[in-house]
Amino acid sequence: MTQLTRSLLAVAFLASFGSSMLYGYNLAVVNSPAQYIKDFYNETMIETYDWVPDERLLTVLYSLTVSIFAIGGMSGALLVGKLVTKFGRKGTLVRSTMLVFIGGALMGFSRWCRNPAMVIVGRFITGIHSGICLSVVPMYLGEIAPKNLRGFLGLVPSIHICLGVFIAQVLGLSELLGKEEHWPVLLSLIVFPTSVQLMLLPWFPESPRYLLIEKENVHATIAALKWFRTRANIQAEVEEMQEEQRSLSSIQTLSVRSLLTDRCVRWQVVTIAVVNVGMQLSGIDAIWFYTNDIFKNAGIPDPFIQYTTVGTGAIEVFSGMLGCFTIERLGRRPLMIGGFLFMGLCCAGITVSVLLQPQLSLMRYISVGCVVGIIAGFCIGPAGVPFLITAELFKQSHRPAAYTVAGCLNWLSNFTIGFVFPFLEIAMGPFCYLLFCVICLGVALYTTFIIPETKNKTFMEISQMFAARNNILEEELTSNGHLKLPLMNRYGTLGQLEE
Repeated sequence: MTQLTRSLLAVAFLASFGSSMLYGYNLAVVNSPAQYIKDFYNETMIETYDWVPDERLLTVLYSLTVSIFAIGGMSGALLVGKLVTKFGRKGTLVRSTMLVFIGGALMGFSRWCRNPAMVIVGRFITGIHSGICLSVVPMYLGEIAPKNLRGFLGLVPSIHICLGVFIAQVLGLSELLGKEEHWPVLLSLIVFPTSVQLMLLPWFPESPRYLLIEKENVHATIAALKWFRTRANIQAEVEEMQEEQRSLSSIQTLSVRSLLTDRCVRWQVVTIAVVNVGMQLSGIDAIWFYTNDIFKNAGIPDPFIQYTTVGTGAIEVFSGMLGCFTIERLGRRPLMIGGFLFMGLCCAGITVSVLLQPQLSLMRYISVGCVVGIIAGFCIGPAGVPFLITAELFKQSHRPAAYTVAGCLNWLSNFTIGFVFPFLEIAMGPFCYLLFCVICLGVALYTTFIIPETKNKTFMEISQMFAARNNILEEELTSNGHLKLPLMNRYGTLGQLEE
């Protein structure tokens, strides 16, 4: 069993620190300065057009500011397949950092330039970066990780997402950057972790699977594996990669269209669609985007709302770490099923507590507890496992297209909730959380009956687990084209693979 090495841990934290953490930060950073951003839009419209916008228009503009991040994310997700094929996993992460500097500069100077469009465009560009990285980071970590550590390393990004949310909440306190004159700085701080990633990540190796299967560079593959594994025996891993390569009908990356029409992966595609859409439509984005409004409606006094929000962020980080350190013991399915079930119960609890709040003042605390419960349930499993199993359910040729599909559905659902939730809440009141409850319970049931446990399984073994459900003979999974690649013998030397 391969041990966790310093280089594996370092690259997992570094890749997540400059990418996944920014996703979490950007999700929550617009929550605290919401009123200041609306005031800025109001002031500049009066200055530029001599026209006073009504409150509804300001709400639409703020909703656009929140949700345009997801439109950028979906645009970035569409680019993932081509980028990772051309530049590799690590290469894509390094090159995409330029987007953060552009987006951060636009948002940082928007107030000085008196231009609201700079905020919206900056959010869109940082969304493109997050759309790329939200798929590429788990893909990269899933490919460099040994199978017994794939779950642990795969959830490191989800810890950083939670950490990003928490940092945004802390920095948004009125004692820190939660002041009217500081909100552009708060939005543009994303450039600092990205700078660290840009300086250090290029020194780490590319994904060994990408080097071997797509670039056919065995020597670079062995060098990368030795970097990540140090003293471990890498022969078995190289042979397993070569077995996967021989099972592919082509080493060329499949297009999205080919993926969607390939009957060999029909149920895998359905699975990533269900878990990624369910992840966003579970209500978590509504909680993250509009935490302050939810607590205000729950009756929390205004001076205490920001501190309550920060408290939920701390719970997110703890829950994410709990999921990360238990996934290799419990497996993927229990974290997914338990997380979605708990979220569903808490969504129902919000509806009941808000309805009973006029009669029982105690219910306001129940409502806050349910919000915390949704966040905790999400961060334990649903926050990271969907990205992890997207890597696990597909072989090398299918993986980039699978992440493109998963990412697009994920971000489209994110946009829908971010833009629609304020109006949904006005129309349905607390009953809107019952919709989230139904979705959470539905994903939990799907996971229970359809998704197999992938813990400690190779990518080939997981493909074979789905073969019966897809009505595919095992021979069809393993009898396709061969490529002559050097094979390691047990002494570590390279020989030529015989046909």
